[in-house]
Amino acid sequence: MTETAEPTHASLEGRGYRPGGELAERMGIEFLKLSAEHSIARMPAEGNRQPVGYVHGGAYCVIAETLGSVSANIHAGEDAVAVGVDLNATHTRSITSGWVTAECKALHLGRSMTVHEIVCTDDEGRRASTIRITNFIRRART
Repeated sequence: MTETAEPTHASLEGRGYRPGGELAERMGIEFLKLSAEHSIARMPAEGNRQPVGYVHGGAYCVIAETLGSVSANIHAGEDAVAVGVDLNATHTRSITSGWVTAECKALHLGRSMTVHEIVCTDDEGRRASTIRITNFIRRART
């Protein structure tokens, strides 16, 4: 992971929240930048393709939901947890090799809800998928 403030990463892990989790690890997702407002990750096309050779649409959704959820949890802070309540995706190009880069930008960072847009591109920067995720922020009960 690069460009990630260690206190942010440590605070996530300190809450028992491993950025990405088991599925992200299995898919080879690498975090390049993490913040509530702007995050970037990538995953290899190899190992995440359908039988016909294209990156699976579900793989785009996994990297997007992972990145959006991590960003929302950074925004939520130590006394809350963000959970996904809506995800939609539009796939516009196929990727067959190289890397899928996902760039996540906050559209709304509220007290109880976040909305992020994630754009997945190929190695040439061409958009392959656009995903929007909404997360509900659940505060700890006192």
